[in-house]
Amino acid sequence: MIDYATYQQIHQLAQQGLHDSQIAGSLHLDQRTVAQWRKVRSYQPRQCVARCSKLDAYRGTIIRLLAEHPYSAAQLLHRLRQEGYSGGYSILKAFVAQVRPRPTEAYLTLQFAPGQCAQVDWGYGGLIKMGTTQRRLSFFIMVLTHSRYLYVEFTLGESLEFWLTAHRHAFEFFGGVPTQIMIDNPKTAVLSHPLGEAAQLQPHYQALAHHYSFEVRACTVRQPHQKGMVENAVGYLKKNLLRGWPLPPFGTLNPAAKLWLQTVANIRIHAQTHRRPVDLFAEEKPKLQPLPLMPFDTTITRTVRATVRFRVHLDTNTYSVPAEYAGHQLQLKLGPDQLTLHDQQKLIAEHPRCFDRHQDFEKPEHVRAVLQQRKRAQEQRHLMDLLKLAPCAERYYQQLQQRRLDSHRHVKKILALAQIYGQPALAHVMQDALAMEAFSAEYLENLLLQQQEPMPPPPAPLHLTRRPELLNLQPLQPDLAIYDQTLNPPKT
Repeated sequence: MIDYATYQQIHQLAQQGLHDSQIAGSLHLDQRTVAQWRKVRSYQPRQCVARCSKLDAYRGTIIRLLAEHPYSAAQLLHRLRQEGYSGGYSILKAFVAQVRPRPTEAYLTLQFAPGQCAQVDWGYGGLIKMGTTQRRLSFFIMVLTHSRYLYVEFTLGESLEFWLTAHRHAFEFFGGVPTQIMIDNPKTAVLSHPLGEAAQLQPHYQALAHHYSFEVRACTVRQPHQKGMVENAVGYLKKNLLRGWPLPPFGTLNPAAKLWLQTVANIRIHAQTHRRPVDLFAEEKPKLQPLPLMPFDTTITRTVRATVRFRVHLDTNTYSVPAEYAGHQLQLKLGPDQLTLHDQQKLIAEHPRCFDRHQDFEKPEHVRAVLQQRKRAQEQRHLMDLLKLAPCAERYYQQLQQRRLDSHRHVKKILALAQIYGQPALAHVMQDALAMEAFSAEYLENLLLQQQEPMPPPPAPLHLTRRPELLNLQPLQPDLAIYDQTLNPPKT
């Protein structure tokens, strides 16, 4: 069976004078098929022959049951089995969908007064490289429902500290606060929302709403169309900003988003209002509530315990605290970009938050006390070893400490000399050095080297092999009077 377009091509080529074999070769058809359809004056599609179905005898019953109650296909199958139906579930389900089409749900168009409401939601922006790992990229979006004026902020998480901070930044961006905020039911905002009852808000989010004087309106569970403006804004951002845009480093995302808001999103002609959001926002901004004098503290406090290595753990990373707080229970105040550690009300450590994984962050001042303590302990061990070398070692060390600024360096070198030359030899030269009041490791080393050098042999008698009479020569006594005359000349 060929389609209508192929039928038309066969007759057009035949009118051009082509033979059946030529037409068949051109259209990749069999020659007999071309000959058959050249004889047909009008195209007639294949007629499907209606076949009997096991469901035919029960069609009336199905329609009657559906008129009584909106049964599901599974319920109808159970009842038809009792009446002898032996067919399958798929044909029954297809027939039910045919005789009972799903109605299209209708939605109301909501209207909001200036400054009355804003809608808030999260969006997913893909994965972004952070150091040696990848992190989920999210974006927070708030839209003023009257003007459709947008605020967007990219984050590396959707936890409570990001949620609260993004709200504060959005209010500062708008220069005011709407009366109501419409949200979905995220755990960062809503603890529970039973059907038909008021939502139970998360305490931190409730405190934020009280601080900025707005009312929280949580949508019905699984009814995202109730905040359709922000849902559309999420889709608009994905299609207009993110689609086809290779993600730059995270530090440049929010400046780029701010530029996009100023040059694209908030100056476009909106499809529903037929006006620019920036123009409507100029009318809406005076209706917003003023910002409070002090911004809301969006940090989240957790109780953590420092390890014996004076570290606290967060998101697979470790951060140092002063060594004296090892093993202590501390308060961690966590923000989107920074974390601080407190002992009761005292700030003891502050670190920028890292979104890489398995990294360790140590500040030099946190380990200084441990290094000093270790140095003092090492010096004490060296001193104890020195005092064991000789009975006079204590007096020698006292004098060494008084006369040398770097006495510990001399102690370490004296211990090394004891290992090289032995304790008895060192004890002997230390006694000699104490008697001569020579206090330094270099002097002890010099004495030890002198002991190690061999003594020269005593001089042997002189033997002459020739003219032995020379050994009996008597030297003349020198006349020293000439020197007296030179030194004491006579007076004239």
